[in-house]
Amino acid sequence: MKIVNQNAGYTVEYSKRWFLVNADGKILGRLATLLSKYLCGKNKPEYTPSIDVGDYLVVINTKKICVTGNKLKNKKYFHYTGYQSGIREITLDKRLKNHSELVLKDAVAGMLPKGILGKRMLSKLRLYSGTTHPHQGQNLIELNVK
Repeated sequence: MKIVNQNAGYTVEYSKRWFLVNADGKILGRLATLLSKYLCGKNKPEYTPSIDVGDYLVVINTKKICVTGNKLKNKKYFHYTGYQSGIREITLDKRLKNHSELVLKDAVAGMLPKGILGKRMLSKLRLYSGTTHPHQGQNLIELNVK
């Protein structure tokens, strides 16, 4: 799919591809760094910071992500409900068991630009905890992650 974007007097032509990433046994931070690079489009020669030229990513097996050190017990996620004494915390271990997609999504979202452009980039990330996904028709390219 070729897209032409005329912005501020110059023309950028780029194409968006679909990649499949298997997160089984991959380290959380290193995987999030690679995914943010592909979502921003920094792997392409047409990269422009103000234009969304990134690709679509389908990540499977997010339940099997690894972390190093004692992060499973020490890393905590906080949520404030809005009420007095309403701060809630959950460890990385429990969040990986219940909502493994949100762990990777939060890690990638922290590495993307803030604002409308970052939200548009994050919407191209599709996360699944198992091996099945509904994106068979997009001709996915296997992305090898070390």
